[in-house]
Amino acid sequence: MLTEIDALSYIEKAQKTFSRATSRAERSAIGQFLTPAPIARFMASLFKRNGAVVRVLDPGAGTGLLFAILTEHLISRSRRPESVEVVAYETDRNILPHLETTIGVCRELCAQAGVAFRGIVRQEDFISAAASQLRDNLFATMQDSFTHAILNPPYKKINAETPTRRILSSAGLETSNLYAAFTWLAACLTRPGGEIVAITPRSFCNGPYFRRFRKALLGLVDLRHIHMFESRREAFAEDRVLQENVIFHGIRGEPQETTVKISVSRGPLFSKMHVREVPFQEVVIPGDLDAFIHLTEGDDGLQVMECMSRFSSTLTDLGLEVSTGRVVDFRARELLRQNPEPGTAPLIYPCHFEGGFVHWPLSGGKKPGAIVLSEQTKDLLVPAGYYVLTKRFTAKEERRRIAGAIYDPTRIDTPWVGFENHLNYFHSRGSGLPGDLARGLTIFLNSSLFDRYFRLFSGHTQVNATDLRRMRYPSVEQLLQLGREMDTSLPDQERIDAALERLRSENG
Repeated sequence: MLTEIDALSYIEKAQKTFSRATSRAERSAIGQFLTPAPIARFMASLFKRNGAVVRVLDPGAGTGLLFAILTEHLISRSRRPESVEVVAYETDRNILPHLETTIGVCRELCAQAGVAFRGIVRQEDFISAAASQLRDNLFATMQDSFTHAILNPPYKKINAETPTRRILSSAGLETSNLYAAFTWLAACLTRPGGEIVAITPRSFCNGPYFRRFRKALLGLVDLRHIHMFESRREAFAEDRVLQENVIFHGIRGEPQETTVKISVSRGPLFSKMHVREVPFQEVVIPGDLDAFIHLTEGDDGLQVMECMSRFSSTLTDLGLEVSTGRVVDFRARELLRQNPEPGTAPLIYPCHFEGGFVHWPLSGGKKPGAIVLSEQTKDLLVPAGYYVLTKRFTAKEERRRIAGAIYDPTRIDTPWVGFENHLNYFHSRGSGLPGDLARGLTIFLNSSLFDRYFRLFSGHTQVNATDLRRMRYPSVEQLLQLGREMDTSLPDQERIDAALERLRSENG
């Protein structure tokens, strides 16, 4: 007799065998990162509802470990289902033999438990199949929908001109990443009252690229539980993936409950896990048109939110704007010069940040240091003035997500300057800021409080201008007060944070 332990151990070993037989590059090319068994078990444990007839959807099933562990979880309950049907989508031919074996294992386990089982492997593109079914309205009846959806979707961008993007658009789904498309479609195919559990990158929680997906998901499901990993390395350690991931559990078509569980695990086996109930309005702030999802890790996160609430000014209140650098270097290559020369303007990159200021030019730098002044470039440049710059991208394990620096016109004698596209820049209607205001804003952006708050809703290393626009800032008077802390260089972190704490206390 096949025991549950033997069956799942066999499937797990088969998955490891497949992983060793294929390269990380091959799996990465199709966005395939197989789910480790401890994560699969945790995901299965999140499903709470019982039903006599179970239909499970596993899009991008891989070896089938996810639906196998879910099947074992369901039939081990005191109140077992009468039947389980699994529909698994997978296009990787190399993994299909393992998937078929898993189907057979599940069939035997269910037979031993007296539960009818049917397993269907569909060797076809899930997006094409699901989008077609939605367009044709084939999932209008209960028997055609799914009671359970469990998925670890592929992580890969969708180029705008690909057939996949056109298929999604035709079904009314607009997204730029496969994981969002898979999750969106899976939620659509889950019946009212059905449950969905998915492990995805955390990047959908904020930013403009996932706005439509985020709002659609929140409209489709009642979020019950969101799980985070303390380290980026934990979820897919065997594939050496540095990615902030979350696992979420939701119920289709029910009103959002007033609270949601937020959990954090420390270690690969979920042995050290902290779980707390958080008011949903602290996760998705009422009235937020972007529907950002804030994930607070314990009381520290709530304290950060409370501290930031003391600052209520928008950039509009401050008379400021933030934009992305206009110079895309590879598009203007023939107009760039390695070193400054007559008839050129400075071109500023993140590599020019040092001590809270822009230091230009750099001797022996790899990046071009100047851009030609011409009719072609006049719209790419801004007039000399004080600007506050931030990096748009940081390394995955970099200590800070936000790093601000001042472009000081008294240090660089030129009437025009260009900011490269890897930078965001704060300005006042296209021109510079008052010097003291620029210094105060730089100190605020470099504070630990601002960085920690930003990380509460940002799950990726990109800092978009949209993210910075929706943040709240001190008033003009408060920024000027902060600016007095800075002279020829940025104060150290301790002094920055002490200055901000004094400011917050004096105005609290």
